[in-house]
Amino acid sequence: MSIIGITMGCPVSIGPEIILKYFAKPAADNNITPVVLGDITVLQKCATDLGYKNVQIIPWTVGTEPPKKTENIIPVLPLSNLTEADIVWGQPSNTTAKAMARYITEGVKLAQEGVLDGITTCPISKYSLNQAGFSFPGHTEMLAELTGSKDYAMMMAGDRLRVTLVTIHCSLASVPSALTKASITQLIQTTHHALSVDFGLKNPKIAVAALNPHSGENCLFGNEEETTIRPAIALAKEQGISVHGPFPPDTVFFNAAQGDYDAVVCMYHDQGLIPFKLLHFADGVNITLGLPIVRTSVDHGTAYDIAGLGTANPTSLHNAIELAATISNNRKADARRRGVSNEQ
Repeated sequence: MSIIGITMGCPVSIGPEIILKYFAKPAADNNITPVVLGDITVLQKCATDLGYKNVQIIPWTVGTEPPKKTENIIPVLPLSNLTEADIVWGQPSNTTAKAMARYITEGVKLAQEGVLDGITTCPISKYSLNQAGFSFPGHTEMLAELTGSKDYAMMMAGDRLRVTLVTIHCSLASVPSALTKASITQLIQTTHHALSVDFGLKNPKIAVAALNPHSGENCLFGNEEETTIRPAIALAKEQGISVHGPFPPDTVFFNAAQGDYDAVVCMYHDQGLIPFKLLHFADGVNITLGLPIVRTSVDHGTAYDIAGLGTANPTSLHNAIELAATISNNRKADARRRGVSNEQ
């Protein structure tokens, strides 16, 4: 049984709505017990506004066994006490920002303590996160800081494509100077480890995207492939990793989506996320690799423009929760295997 904590995200975003919709459907996996880390009043208001009449939102206390997922019963660990006046859909405030940040910090703490087998995070506002006193460009960096993780990475995962990013939240102009042989090699290693352990793949194959058009065309369009990317790939190969490239970005994602590779290592944010969201806009999952805890997330933002309207799609949340449980189980199985090996 995997207990997965769902952090509500920004209370006035689409987070509460997709949580309601997730619980409104029968359990797809009876071995997952989801609990919400958030605010009961927010969920109650959302249920009322969207016409969910039969939903039961019940408090959950750490130390007690949470109920198994049952249609329309939502266990919540109350971590804020927002009033109805605080809850204006699509309009975050300093009050909602602080609540949003607390859901994350408490979720990490409970996962570190083993109360939760993993956390799945609903979308946050990066601006609100800074309003709450956390100077991070996003969820990923905040989670890395809270867990003391240095070699972390973002992976976007779907049925057809997985991508990881060497650089994440930085300007496009700063990308070339931010790329180093060490950072690329580290990401290849982290990606390989995640594919092997978290996804349980034997001998995973990794493709590496070039930075420049046509992989630089023998340095005609840039030399980063020869000076930085190719040496990183060679080093990773020496470590026994099945990694290939650098490939022109205009072909590598097609080949990966056809099943030739298990993941693509990308040089910058949009290089990986544009093809990924073209294929997995509604059903993709964001995973933070390299953490001591399991963390998955929806692959979309707060969508303030449709908050409270009842039109948000919960598919990404559903997939993220299921993937969190899968990763947790795979890590436990890997730990057991390593324990047996050590004893022998």
